[in-house]
Amino acid sequence: MVVEILPINKVLEETTSPINGKIRVVRSLGLGTYIQVENLTQSGGVVYEVWRSTLRTINHQQLTINNCLILGLGGGSAAKLVKKYWPQAEITGVDIDPTMVELGKKYLGLPDIKTVIDDAENFLLTISHRPSAIKYDLILIDTYLGDNFPKKFERDDFLVRIKHLLSPNGLAVFNRLYYGDKRGEAMRFASKLEKAFSKVKYVFPEANVMFVCYNK
Repeated sequence: MVVEILPINKVLEETTSPINGKIRVVRSLGLGTYIQVENLTQSGGVVYEVWRSTLRTINHQQLTINNCLILGLGGGSAAKLVKKYWPQAEITGVDIDPTMVELGKKYLGLPDIKTVIDDAENFLLTISHRPSAIKYDLILIDTYLGDNFPKKFERDDFLVRIKHLLSPNGLAVFNRLYYGDKRGEAMRFASKLEKAFSKVKYVFPEANVMFVCYNK
């Protein structure tokens, strides 16, 4: 009998995006299939686990989630979990990079949701001016480019728009990296969130901190 020894990691696809640069889809024996940008996992793998532990905590609160907005859809890890915990939820996913979304559909089982290819800031500016803008019960914000969290998503006006789009009992969840000098950046951002929202809870999965922000 010949036993085939499989590689621990196998690259399923490599491509280049004008937004994210070099992108790799990797299959791992331990972490399953995930999408990497510059050696940092963006969707699937550990990112799926980060969102699972956070959304499972929210799900235990037995909240009603009918409308969900995801800013930074990527390959769809968060979207899959929202569908799992709140099957009735209507989900809108926004991402600036169509390549990430297509790879999510191809390799990660990105569910059939409303997808918008746009910059998250521009999307919020557009919908917030509509007199009948949808109010979301859950807004997830994961707007990293590589390991960089653009400063425009920390501005007071951006946070005000997020809060404006939440339903009265809605939650907004911000994903931030939490290692090395990223810890200080995350905690400074936390101070801004605590001024903008009535209550902020911290969840610490893996090398991240998730800020769960309550509208009231």
